[in-house]
Amino acid sequence: MKNVIILIITVCVSFFVKAQEGLPTDYLSAEFHKSRRDALRKSMPNNSVAVFFANPVRNRANDVDFVYHQDPDFYYLTGYKEPHAVLVVFSENQTNSEGTVYNELIYVQEKNPQAEQWTGKRLGIEGAKNKLGFDLAFNGSDFNKSGVEYSKFDKVLFNNFNNDYRDSKRNQADLHSLIEQFKEQANYDENTLPDPIKSRIYEMIKATDIENSANVAQNIGRALEYYPDLKNDKVIIDYAQATDSNRRLELKQQIIKIEQETPKSNLDTQMLSQLMAGLRQIKTEEELVLLTKAVRISAMGQREIMKAMHPNMSEMEIQGIHEFVYKKYGSEYEGYPSIVGAGNNGCVLHYIENTKMQVNNELVLMDLGAEYHGYSADVTRTIPANGTFTNEQKIIYDLVYKAQEAGIAAAKVGNGFNAADAASRAVIHKGLIDLGIAETDKEARQYFPHGTSHYLGLDVHDPGLYGAFQPNMVITVEPGIYIPDGSNCDKKWWGIAVRIEDDILITKDGPVNLSAEAPRTSHEIETLMKEKSALDDFVLPTLD
Repeated sequence: MKNVIILIITVCVSFFVKAQEGLPTDYLSAEFHKSRRDALRKSMPNNSVAVFFANPVRNRANDVDFVYHQDPDFYYLTGYKEPHAVLVVFSENQTNSEGTVYNELIYVQEKNPQAEQWTGKRLGIEGAKNKLGFDLAFNGSDFNKSGVEYSKFDKVLFNNFNNDYRDSKRNQADLHSLIEQFKEQANYDENTLPDPIKSRIYEMIKATDIENSANVAQNIGRALEYYPDLKNDKVIIDYAQATDSNRRLELKQQIIKIEQETPKSNLDTQMLSQLMAGLRQIKTEEELVLLTKAVRISAMGQREIMKAMHPNMSEMEIQGIHEFVYKKYGSEYEGYPSIVGAGNNGCVLHYIENTKMQVNNELVLMDLGAEYHGYSADVTRTIPANGTFTNEQKIIYDLVYKAQEAGIAAAKVGNGFNAADAASRAVIHKGLIDLGIAETDKEARQYFPHGTSHYLGLDVHDPGLYGAFQPNMVITVEPGIYIPDGSNCDKKWWGIAVRIEDDILITKDGPVNLSAEAPRTSHEIETLMKEKSALDDFVLPTLD
């Protein structure tokens, strides 16, 4: 951790010096992105090629598009933030017709002064070389003559297409054209590809050691709820229902045999996501600097709203204060749609309407995260709008806090990924039963229906392999209790929703709470809410 702290201080000093010139300097370096491409290359099978496409431009309405956000894998490997681009990574060195040796290619948007006047400067070929560190960079219009013979590779790795991109017609190097060109070059036929969800589960089973197989079985159980077609696969069903590790090992061997007997194509739409998950689940020191800053910014947002909160506020105003703090600290975006739910609204796990005009004297659940240079935080606090917990609110809040403490303590190197969930859930289930809110574990689960942890990074739900905890993983620990109006319990508990979520760095010395600057105990929250807010005197004119 000492090296990480020194790096954070160095980058922060650099940021404030450069800020005086107008631009931040704490973006990931070209060397970082190159190191990630090298790491991917080492993990790829022999004689393979990986192809990545930039995210599509998505339309908001009419001639207005959503703010562009790069595909996290593409950004992780390149640092390129523009659309209509392709990255090709080879497992071994290649030689072109001119005798040039290379192991990667990037195709980018062509420079266009007229377009740049409307939508901003483009890096172009020279920018991709000089700023991103690529030796061989080309315009997207050259992709159709790349010269890559995909048929000669044992594996062509790519993520299958979601068909969520438009054909601009006028641009022959847009994402639509690039994908169509790749399909033709690689002899792509969607009908011959295996089912992606089933294949993903097969890969998850194969990649997980037997000691952690129970975690995979639990994940499969959840997948069956979302993808009913999986119930037609007997091996997957048997794996989910298996009660001992020996049976799961037998089923793992069955999957290997099934795949050996299936006709092979060199097009693989499954392996790449697993390779990237293996890389991205472990954060480098350079990543931890940015992720830690995103988390601390989010914690500051929680602190400021604790001081500013009053019963006459609207959910939207509360959201605005958080996001204002993010911008003050240089955060470009929110990592996901902000959740601000007062009272019963907090029982909707992903409530994003945020339209209640007064929060009154209710608990307010606030699940928000700043995105800083691509890295997203995910921090939740639940506070009483009037500054003081009622007796029932405090009982539920303190129970969730106790559960979170148990979950954080379980986030240790070597523990299985479900350790934090198991520890938190045991506390909440027992607590709800003791309070008479539930009679059984099954009944208690309906008041805590989500998982306790997920990975965090370039995605708020970052990819990972869900094996044992390793140093430099960052996860959330977020137990909650939600008792909607009309629940089968004493009415005094109705409308109480509490979630406490922190971002935890796994280290060899134990878990580190990166969001600890936002108070968590009920006493600390009530104490901070008594302090004066810088926003107390910020009063706008009334609009009739």
